[in-house]
Amino acid sequence: MKTASDLKPGTVRTLTVARTGELGAFLDAGTGKTADDILLHRAQQTREVAAGEEVAVYLYLDPKGRLTASMHLPKMREGQVARAAVINTTRDGAFVDIGAERGVFMPFAGMRGKVSRGDKVWIKLYTDKSGRLAVTMEVEDELRRASRPAAGVKVGDTISGSVYNITDEGAFLFTADRHLAFLHRSEAATRPRLGEEITARVTFIRDDGRINVSTRPVKEAAIDLDAEAVLAVLRARGGAMPYGDATPPEIVKQKFAISKAAFKRALGRLMKAGAAEQREGWTYLTGRPDSDKGGKDIGTTGRPDGRDDNV
Repeated sequence: MKTASDLKPGTVRTLTVARTGELGAFLDAGTGKTADDILLHRAQQTREVAAGEEVAVYLYLDPKGRLTASMHLPKMREGQVARAAVINTTRDGAFVDIGAERGVFMPFAGMRGKVSRGDKVWIKLYTDKSGRLAVTMEVEDELRRASRPAAGVKVGDTISGSVYNITDEGAFLFTADRHLAFLHRSEAATRPRLGEEITARVTFIRDDGRINVSTRPVKEAAIDLDAEAVLAVLRARGGAMPYGDATPPEIVKQKFAISKAAFKRALGRLMKAGAAEQREGWTYLTGRPDSDKGGKDIGTTGRPDGRDDNV
């Protein structure tokens, strides 16, 4: 004979309707005790049920901690992968909406970085060691099997996809056409978020059919944008900054959010236009008309490589 502990929250079970009443139906827990019967409230029924009928239900705990049933079943099957919204977060993990009466738990160990309420992330449904449904963001293998080569895609095409993983090298996307795409950190105009929907430009197509993408503008447009950003820093500092061709890449990335190569191209554009010049590791506005009234000569302080500059 079953015990009440055989029926756990977060599981889908098929149970028999023992009786019906004003509140709804009571499902036989299989223990032989009426007190163990599980309420299937009318509000949780997708149709009217009758005594003796077997119904598939999702079990969960109500606000008072009592085991309760719902005919609103998860919209995912075990092992299936889908994008789902984060309902809430806790110190131990998060709860994700998969269409059931209550959110399904995602343990901290199954999270790919930090997620927030409202994020839509890629997850896989599974049964944990205790027999409860749970989800994980470890979906690489499943998306790889579900993907298809980027046939017909050309360099320069625009694609849209959602981020399913982020590493130190960059972000991985699964596109609307089921292609796998990689966005290197140097090609990201802004820092991507897990689950974020991104529109990007195809920059390379690999032999295996996967693609590399970029969210930065094409080079000429990027140079102009980067030059404007450098010019804005110069103006904000009164016409001088301790950054130039010798500034280390990590400082450039921290201060300007662009690569060292992009920074040097931007400086080159400004100097060619006569808007800036470099002296002893510093960059200055020239005071010419196209520098927009810059050129206030500020005495140098700190190291030319900018390492001790905190502005």
